[in-house]
Amino acid sequence: MTWYDRHRVMRRAAAGRTLVFAIFGVLTLVFFRVQVINSGRYALESKENRLRPVPLRAPRGLITDRNGAILVDNVPGYTIAVLASDADSLRATLDRIATILDLDSTRIDELVDRYRRARYEPVVIDRDVPFELVSVLEEWRVLIPGLVVETEPKRRYPYADTLAHAIGYVAEITEEELNSELIAGARNGTLIGRYGLESQYDSALRGEDGVRFVEVDALGRAVSEATGESTLEARQGDTIQTTLDLDLQRYVAETFPAGRLGAVVAMDPRTGDILAMYSAPTFDPNAFVGGMDAEDWQALSQAPDNPLFNRAIQGLYPPASPWKLAVAASALRRGLVNPETHMEIPCRGGLQFGNRFFRCWRASGHGDVNLIEAIQFSCDVYFYQLGLRLELPTLLQDANQMGFGDRTGIDLPSEVTPVFPASTQYFDRKYGPRGWTQGVTLNLAIGQGENSQTVLGMVRFYAMLANPEGTAPPPRLVAVGAPTPRSLGMGRRDLAVLRQSLLSVVEEGTAARSRIADLHMAGKTGTAQNAHGPSHGWFIGFAPWESPEIVVGAIVEFAEHGSDVAPLVANVIGRHLLGEDAPTIRAGNLDLIVPADSAPAPIPILPDSSLLRRNTNRGRS
Repeated sequence: MTWYDRHRVMRRAAAGRTLVFAIFGVLTLVFFRVQVINSGRYALESKENRLRPVPLRAPRGLITDRNGAILVDNVPGYTIAVLASDADSLRATLDRIATILDLDSTRIDELVDRYRRARYEPVVIDRDVPFELVSVLEEWRVLIPGLVVETEPKRRYPYADTLAHAIGYVAEITEEELNSELIAGARNGTLIGRYGLESQYDSALRGEDGVRFVEVDALGRAVSEATGESTLEARQGDTIQTTLDLDLQRYVAETFPAGRLGAVVAMDPRTGDILAMYSAPTFDPNAFVGGMDAEDWQALSQAPDNPLFNRAIQGLYPPASPWKLAVAASALRRGLVNPETHMEIPCRGGLQFGNRFFRCWRASGHGDVNLIEAIQFSCDVYFYQLGLRLELPTLLQDANQMGFGDRTGIDLPSEVTPVFPASTQYFDRKYGPRGWTQGVTLNLAIGQGENSQTVLGMVRFYAMLANPEGTAPPPRLVAVGAPTPRSLGMGRRDLAVLRQSLLSVVEEGTAARSRIADLHMAGKTGTAQNAHGPSHGWFIGFAPWESPEIVVGAIVEFAEHGSDVAPLVANVIGRHLLGEDAPTIRAGNLDLIVPADSAPAPIPILPDSSLLRRNTNRGRS
């Protein structure tokens, strides 16, 4: 039988047919698996190679005042980004547009590093780009592969430095924050709150980003908008309605002494609502929109007057004479004095204690005064002796119960804790068990020594004095929940004594020249001597005395006398209670600004809106 025998040929042909059929069968199965069973997966991979997601930034929520006036909103802005297939192509594109966008080598390296951490996402090059620059880039679009020009909501602060410390500002999230994953839902380019309410309520204000798709070629260059692909629209953040009164806030900013450093806080003692919070000097949060140059940031953050420092909740000052009411409250509560109590030693300009002479602010003295008169004229000698009656452990215990060792709990992220000893162990640690004397008691009794308070903390204390029950809720900028009030633990009769004495301060005492006709206002002056220059001036007041609706506290650094600060507070109280027709009290040495009679700028309304430390060692009135 030869190789070409008929039977052999037929067998070889049958084997060949079987092999061919087997191959075609395998190919059929493979094609069926690819085109039918796994078609969805490969179609998705094809789309991923062809399409690139471009985030649609969510507009941040609006912030309004208590009446719906818009404090912070959004306006359209332009953002420049680049889509790239790899780091080398991105660097080539950045080099090409470096002169147009003023990119240096350091900035280019940062952008390339960011791309390596989040590939296939557009790399944001610049925000808040002027339209003229966008026009230039559009003309060169053909030569700039992967260029993406987005219309993105831009934060706007219409009242700029008037509300800066309370509202805050936003800035782009950093690489460290992204890696920490502490900010839920954030991604490259996300703007987050950096200060004030923008930071406190960032998660509610931020909203949810959307996404759209663009087609890219084999080199990863953007070709056109993808058609037929679903776009997820961005969801705007929640609107936050604050307790602030924009009209009052603007009035405070306009009347605060020009060129002075200090703070003013106005609060409703019944609810804890902050009606106004102002710190001077201030800054413009609009300067942070789109990013701030390193040179500008350095100049702002290292400025000698520290404009980023919120003196209302971060500044720690000796409370001086306004703190004498805490000493009086403790003594009344414990039955050590009554309104007519006189001290053993009358005021003759000071008190000899051991080998030291503790002076009164009035060198000629106040004579023999009772408790109400001692508060009315702020007699240091009376309170020296009252502090000795209380004794240091009792004084520290009662003051801590009143809240002088704690933060107020306001809904702002940067409030500092006051400096106040929790017990005598503080002095044992600082000076040694036998290294201190009752001299520390005398200093504390008049608001000196180891006692530094914030303006807001003192306003909270006076809110408790203003309310007939001796309680006050924590201060708040957004009304959320039912907070637990702080109490002085005093009876109504003793509390009425303190309120009567505070009324006498304004009616005929150290703040008499700040009286407003037909308005009964109570308050207390204070002057904290400053080792680095002129003394700081305090005044805290509330009105109407019969049923208080507002408490206002102010400190002006280097003002020398609290009586010079009293007109500032009186004007704010008058504005709130009496409106634009309220009489204006003119100050002495502070040169308070009285706004012109011209109509104020219009306030936009949102319909149906929802929701330095400074070392000091003495104090006087």
